[in-house]
Amino acid sequence: MLGRTQDANETVALEACEFWLSLADQPICKEVLNPHLARLVPVLVKGMRYSEIDIILLKGDVEEDEMIPDREQDIRPRFHKSRTHTLHREDGDEDDGMDSDSALSDWNLRKCSAAALDVRLFFMRIGRSKNLEFWRLERLLKLVPFLINCLSEKKALVRAITCWTLSRYAHWVVGQPHDQYLKPLMTELLKRILDGNKRVQEAACSAFATLEEACTELVPYLGFILETLVYAFSKYQYKNLLILYDAIGTLADSVGHHLNKPDYINLLMPPLITKWNVLKDEDKDLFPLLECLSSVATALQSGFLPYCEPVFRRCISLVEQTLNQHIASMQQPDQFEAPDKDFMIVALDLLSGLTEGLGGHIERLIVASNIMQLLYQSMQDPMPEVRQSSFALLGDLTKACFQHVLSCLPEFLPILGQNLNPEFISVCNNATWAIGEIAVKLGNEMHNYIPLFLNQLIAIINRPNTPKTLLENTAITLGRLGFVCPHDVAPHLQQFAQRWCMSLRNIRDNEEKDSAFRGMCNMIAVNPGGIVHDFIFFCDAVASWVSPRPDLKEQFVKILQGFKSQVGDDGWKRFTDQFPPPLRERMSQQYGV
Repeated sequence: MLGRTQDANETVALEACEFWLSLADQPICKEVLNPHLARLVPVLVKGMRYSEIDIILLKGDVEEDEMIPDREQDIRPRFHKSRTHTLHREDGDEDDGMDSDSALSDWNLRKCSAAALDVRLFFMRIGRSKNLEFWRLERLLKLVPFLINCLSEKKALVRAITCWTLSRYAHWVVGQPHDQYLKPLMTELLKRILDGNKRVQEAACSAFATLEEACTELVPYLGFILETLVYAFSKYQYKNLLILYDAIGTLADSVGHHLNKPDYINLLMPPLITKWNVLKDEDKDLFPLLECLSSVATALQSGFLPYCEPVFRRCISLVEQTLNQHIASMQQPDQFEAPDKDFMIVALDLLSGLTEGLGGHIERLIVASNIMQLLYQSMQDPMPEVRQSSFALLGDLTKACFQHVLSCLPEFLPILGQNLNPEFISVCNNATWAIGEIAVKLGNEMHNYIPLFLNQLIAIINRPNTPKTLLENTAITLGRLGFVCPHDVAPHLQQFAQRWCMSLRNIRDNEEKDSAFRGMCNMIAVNPGGIVHDFIFFCDAVASWVSPRPDLKEQFVKILQGFKSQVGDDGWKRFTDQFPPPLRERMSQQYGV
């Protein structure tokens, strides 16, 4: 197989190389590969080199091309990812940005060789006995500075692939002394963002977005970063402009309210608003700009106020136009085409971003609009992504200006109940979250609506293989329903207590977790027998708190002491002897039991 991996026929070499890739997943990997590593690794490294045809297709001989307009066929379609409420703000679906040209999108020997060397399992299995962690640290201390220097290489292709390579080490870099690694890397990446080669611009922008995701410590450098990104607006052709929007949006997500400073706002907003004013409502180039503005509006908070009114009005117009076009196409399909609902989805998401960022300041815009009527329609749209974004907006409006949501609840809440279908994970997730937000605001008046949701939420939390985000939001909402209506939910406690505790044990301290645990305490007070069989899980969940508020901690202590007094000292000792030592120690230190 080593010989065939070097075969002159690339098809043969590729099939042989795939053998090594598949072998990494096998239990015998270490035993089989160890004797051959010294010969195999050089073969795979050699296979990673760009071939002559690769270099031609990648225009490796072209150093500066930033003035050449992009061809339409160079631009890959972009798909909007609808807004989803998560407790951890997790993002998925990473795009590594490597070889985006369609000419090189096919699987080839170079990519297969790289993948074989990149498989973590491969290195774990062959390296356990070789002190891999020490080896990796020792090499990275030398490798990262070398790669940072490679960002200044003469060849554009080397600069581009180095950007991508460094992005793979972003999480490691931000954990090291900043003066030694982060600052030099950030400085060089920002230079490459303004490179004269479009491929390098693209790779640098993507790498910088990865660095932003890995690091919340870019705040001291925001001025320098924003100056660079804003200057790139004047340099970039169409394709890279889309990636620039993403980099700005990711930066806003990472640094949040730190962006809300007059100097930063005056740097960032003029080019974004200029683009906003140029684009027409039917122009699909609005999509990435709307996504970017959604993140920026959320981060700027009240700093977005001078720009909010025209943005809000246009979003309302986009939603209304799309809904009207949908109705027309349903009633007269021969005369009217079905609309592109992505316009409505991105507009709903930007409205969510505006609402989250502006909070109560959004009220005057809500009063002067028909947003609630539009939301009622969009919440019933047949397209799941439209409903997903609609429920996210409903939750944000509930938090920001509940008085305008309140009168619509008799119509809205049954729709939410109808969308608690975990087959549509993101729709179900956002509907669940919105129910929880409404419960907190509505209080015990939620009593009449609980039958619409309770059985479905219990079924979801007990469903096998439910995604983590949906589990967490379901647990939060069950807790919040128990907080406002404990007598309605507590009789069912035994049906979900264990899964509830397991779902929330890893959530960091925040307002949502606080209200959910208060709900659990209320339910235990009403139905203490409902937690008895799962009390160890409750103890574990309580121990997950770093610093609960004093009154909540007092409730925890009351429940724990109450249980201890019921079983007696000997019974309590037998019970706590089942605990893992760290849990037993934490319960003793934090709660005195």
